[in-house]
Amino acid sequence: MSQRKTAAVLLIGDELLSGRTRDINLQNIAKFLAPIGIQVGEARVVSDQLELIVAAVNEMRARFDYVFTTGGIGPTHDDITADSIAAAFGVHIDVREDALAIIRERYEQTGVELTEARMRMARIPDGASLVANPVSGAPGFQMENVFVMAGVPSISRAMLEDIGPRLEGGDVVRSANVRARGLREGDVADPLSELAKQHADVSIGSYPWYGSPEDSGVNIVVRGIDSAAIESALDDVVAMITSKGLTPVREG
Repeated sequence: MSQRKTAAVLLIGDELLSGRTRDINLQNIAKFLAPIGIQVGEARVVSDQLELIVAAVNEMRARFDYVFTTGGIGPTHDDITADSIAAAFGVHIDVREDALAIIRERYEQTGVELTEARMRMARIPDGASLVANPVSGAPGFQMENVFVMAGVPSISRAMLEDIGPRLEGGDVVRSANVRARGLREGDVADPLSELAKQHADVSIGSYPWYGSPEDSGVNIVVRGIDSAAIESALDDVVAMITSKGLTPVREG
């Protein structure tokens, strides 16, 4: 029996919405989850406002198997993600000794003063389990099906290694691509719609590229969990493109 596992990603931070910071955490998380059979079904960006974070977390954790948040767990006043998660779950939050011990050890090793502000990073909601941070020390945490990670991409990517063994994977979605130079989406919209109906057990997507008048075309991507179904759809896509007088190139 097929098993579908889904995840949502909540990207937190005013700097993302202002355009000052470019996010790559979504890409990193989706690439990490795909091979273990967890598909990202939604991604959302919210500002550093407690009520918005609480609302998003509660909605997402009810609809998806897993939720991953990034950002807002640093030492400054606007790092309110931990408080927001505590509010979402209706639990108390305070400095926790195991988290503080990890942070204290890291700062002793580096010779950096452990200030009151830095101790904020040891505030963990009651009932949460820690997520290891091998890069900078300050841990993230897991609250039921919600994983709270740092916003710095190198740190959040490292945290995923500790999170991975806690996840239950599902069916792995595979994909293959047919690339056709000179193809225009408008020329294949109707036949692609028909192919999508005929191959309902896979998804078929059309993605044009344009480099120059001489370098443009369409990538048609077929995704699914059954290899035979993917191959059948690909064969029909190739035949359709060939009928247009173009030469399709299969990739993957």
